[in-house]
Amino acid sequence: MGALAFADRIGAGLAALRPLAPFFCLYVSFGATLGFLSGGAPLILRARGLELAEIGLLQLINLPVGLTFLWAAALDRVRLPFLAHRVGWIAAAQATTVALLLVLSLGEHWPLPALLALAIVACAGSATMDIALEALVVETVPAERRAYVASAKLCGASLGGILGVGILVGSYDRIGWHAAILACAALNAAALVPILAYPEWRLHGAGGAPERWSGSLARLRALVSRILVLGAYFAAAYLISGPNTLALLDLGVPLPQVGFLTGTVLPGVNLCMALVAGGLAARFGTVGLITVGGLGVLASGGLMAAACAAGAVGLAVAATVLNFVCGGLLGVPVFNMIYRWAQGPRPATDYALLFGAAFFAAMPLRVASPALAGWLGWPGYFAAALPVYAAAVVALAAMVARTRPVAAAPAP
Repeated sequence: MGALAFADRIGAGLAALRPLAPFFCLYVSFGATLGFLSGGAPLILRARGLELAEIGLLQLINLPVGLTFLWAAALDRVRLPFLAHRVGWIAAAQATTVALLLVLSLGEHWPLPALLALAIVACAGSATMDIALEALVVETVPAERRAYVASAKLCGASLGGILGVGILVGSYDRIGWHAAILACAALNAAALVPILAYPEWRLHGAGGAPERWSGSLARLRALVSRILVLGAYFAAAYLISGPNTLALLDLGVPLPQVGFLTGTVLPGVNLCMALVAGGLAARFGTVGLITVGGLGVLASGGLMAAACAAGAVGLAVAATVLNFVCGGLLGVPVFNMIYRWAQGPRPATDYALLFGAAFFAAMPLRVASPALAGWLGWPGYFAAALPVYAAAVVALAAMVARTRPVAAAPAP
């Protein structure tokens, strides 16, 4: 009887996780694609002697993630002549990414500007899939389940990062350009299959009623204030966390060890944090989780400043891992609130504005931070980042605390 009860519990757990599988699969491909295109290049080029200021320019590969608000309205207004509304856009965007990766696989010896342009356009395909998928979440997933969808999203993206950086980039010397890009394209194609069976028509409206506003101006005012808070948070988070691995290289940590931290430890920690953060957010509240995670990131930044000042490599590695853990804890509550704030009549546009515009607003600091570190020196850089990050986290927590409770979802 005990074995049967255990088997029943396992079966019930798998049944509960099954609805999350389409989201998880697509974010595995999303994480692998962006990880391969932009994750390994900065470390490799820095190890070859590229200047810190030039390293920052490689962040332009991620530019489409911050510009999706420019075309998100089309995803809300236009229904493609196949599949359901959101699933149709997901399929079209994912297929476009696969096609571009196939072309990119042929270009190992093409000029760098051509490869960079193709990588940016492929990233645009993945980013378009992202906003269509997030709109699908807002419209079809009840509010009380979205923390678990956010966990599935971050788990998938973390596993994708392991595949795209830890495995494809790690084995690049053996498999080469063509095979690595083809593997990434095949992963994108396979990840599309589960979402094609998603019952969008049946679940539409399960996400709850859109937020009520007195007019479009009131809606815009609320979105602008939230975009500013998110943009400040994303910029400050990158400022204190993004250049950590570059600092490790400059402290003398070998490239293979830094690559292992970036391609395996970081996504592995994010995967673990995403698994537990959904339940923690549901139990202890979003503001509480943001506060704990923010304090941990601040502690890691202080340790990193001290390690760089003392040349303490072991302390710097420990501070980097602590940053991974506490930063990973923040992912689920932040994205859960973005889902909540995007619960309007045009969720793809709202999500693109909230996440994309905030990401774009943070882009200047993402590009400039390595040059800033080169000017200030690593100890001064991390010391200067601490108060900026603290202010951004306080503003984010205050905005989350002011958000009205979610309205009950109507019966589908």
